[in-house]
Amino acid sequence: MNDPKIIVALDFDNEIEVFQLVDQLDPNLCRLKIGKELFTACGPTIVKKVQDRGFDVFLDLKFHDIPATVAKACAAAANLGVWMLNVHALGGREMLKAARAAIDEAENSPHLIAVTLLTSFDQIQLNEIGIKVDLAEEVNNLAALVKSTGVDGVVCSGWEAQSLKQICGENFLLVTPGIRPEGSQNNDQKRIMTPKMALDNGASYLVIGRPITRSVNPLESLQLIHKSI
Repeated sequence: MNDPKIIVALDFDNEIEVFQLVDQLDPNLCRLKIGKELFTACGPTIVKKVQDRGFDVFLDLKFHDIPATVAKACAAAANLGVWMLNVHALGGREMLKAARAAIDEAENSPHLIAVTLLTSFDQIQLNEIGIKVDLAEEVNNLAALVKSTGVDGVVCSGWEAQSLKQICGENFLLVTPGIRPEGSQNNDQKRIMTPKMALDNGASYLVIGRPITRSVNPLESLQLIHKSI
């Protein structure tokens, strides 16, 4: 079974730009991520339109609410036929368990992962929101919580992947944003890593946006990254 490791982030707010890009890509080499911006602008129909072109979809809406509300949102997302969706680990044990139960009851059961800390966070920002422990320690604590609820994995930095594999096991999925090929700009990401380094550290899947989506030749950039890993 083909299992592309690259997930291309569709960080757009309109269908025209989305399909100008998507129609240049190859579903054998990547999956696609639909986040808040695109989903809010275009609604659930954008998921089906992308799927109709042969791509698996990671629905990146980071649900974080009371358990009952998150459970219903996860069930609705599963009914869209997505390959993967996510919630926030900071929602706590009961919310994570409710999300897990909703996915298990769905006819289509996508991968369910949780965000630990956003890759735009650094230690200073973590302290500012009242969490005084070391950033890496907090990520480990949240990942262990996620694992204990039966959720499939976490979103994490490539820098954290190696320790999380040791803590949570080989089958625990690690989805890694903040990926920048050699020579790329960091943009607003702080905890970044090259694609090969992230996979070598234990990442399961790599979320890559601007190095592909803003490239003069997106397919060529995708192929080069695919070759590098």
